[in-house]
Amino acid sequence: MAKRTLRDLPGQFAIDFENTGGSTPPAEELSDDNRLYYLSFGSGSSGNSCYIGTRRGGVIIDAGVNDADVERILAENSIPMSNVKAILLTHDHTDHIKYVYKLLRTNKNLRLYCTNRVLLGILRRHSISKRIKEFHNPIFKEIPFRVLDFEITAFEVPHDGSDNVGYSISYNGVNFVLATDLGAIPARAEYYMSRANYLVIEANYDLRMLLNGSYPEHLKARIQTERGHLDNEVTAAFLSRIYTPALRNVFLCHLSKDNNRPEIALSCVRSALEKRGVTVGDASNSVADRNSDIHICALPRFEGTPLFLFRT
Repeated sequence: MAKRTLRDLPGQFAIDFENTGGSTPPAEELSDDNRLYYLSFGSGSSGNSCYIGTRRGGVIIDAGVNDADVERILAENSIPMSNVKAILLTHDHTDHIKYVYKLLRTNKNLRLYCTNRVLLGILRRHSISKRIKEFHNPIFKEIPFRVLDFEITAFEVPHDGSDNVGYSISYNGVNFVLATDLGAIPARAEYYMSRANYLVIEANYDLRMLLNGSYPEHLKARIQTERGHLDNEVTAAFLSRIYTPALRNVFLCHLSKDNNRPEIALSCVRSALEKRGVTVGDASNSVADRNSDIHICALPRFEGTPLFLFRT
């Protein structure tokens, strides 16, 4: 059976951010190019998971989205589960680990990468088989490890999980960095995030919506602490401060369903960047915005994204 190409996928499209400014690429098999592929399966308190890969294969970061949906979305983009070699976990909260053991158990090609404290937190907090330890490759913060062609470095982020990390993934001179679920951006996290070409960063809440919303006061207070979540203004100010032309794309993740809106988060970030003279493009309409300095988008909470293609 012949391999499907991107154009064989009804209702699916890929966004190529380099050279074309985001146009649908020529019909070609995913295995025949040298790009990074990224897609999100869902981003929010109901479940978080994404894929980053190359023609040789890739990794899933977090496993809070239903495993059937993960496998379906990958298949719709001509990525077989056999190409996925690892699951990386950021921390042990349910919306990041709920389906990790099922994915590991049903896909023998997968290994689990997380810190020992994250694994112990999973076993202590959740009803997950102790056999998950059989899949575990322990990792250590700021000590790089390799999966396929990726050099991956976990770095500390402040949150209220048992242990909490972001990831810097380097491939062919390009850096993809993910930092979700963090209440502040300490110096070492900033070190990695400021070197990103493609950055996934939390923009969890709008402060006014949170303060005027229905959450109990103790939860409002928790969210605002350094071990809570980032609000739009903090994320926007950070992006404005670290921006260089090397930063090509920003994906806003983990938007609160109750205390944020995609248009509010995007407007906040856009305004901060434009005050620096940066032209900001809309990732969902990147052909029209091909000459922009940077493209931004807010990741959907409950559904997958198109397949984003990044040239290296």
